[in-house]
Amino acid sequence: MMTDCPCLPKCPFFHDRMADMPAMAHKLNDKYCHADYANCARYLVFKALGPGRSPDTLFPGQTDQARRIIAAAHP
Repeated sequence: MMTDCPCLPKCPFFHDRMADMPAMAHKLNDKYCHADYANCARYLVFKALGPGRSPDTLFPGQTDQARRIIAAAHP
C-alpha cells in the first residue's frame, strides 16, 4: 500500500483549481494522491525541480507535459 503524496497538504491544484469540480477532483485525488502519486505529472515536476515549479494548469495525468517542463529547465 502506498502512502499519500507528500505534496498533497499544499497542492494548489486540488485545494484551489479543482474547487468547482468536486467529482473530478475526488476521482483524480483517489488515483494520484492516495494511490499512485509517483506517476502524477505535478509530483514529477516537484521531484525534479522542487516546490512551486508545477504550473497551476498542469493536470496530474499530463506526464508528457511534465517531461517537457523538466527538460526545458535542464537544457
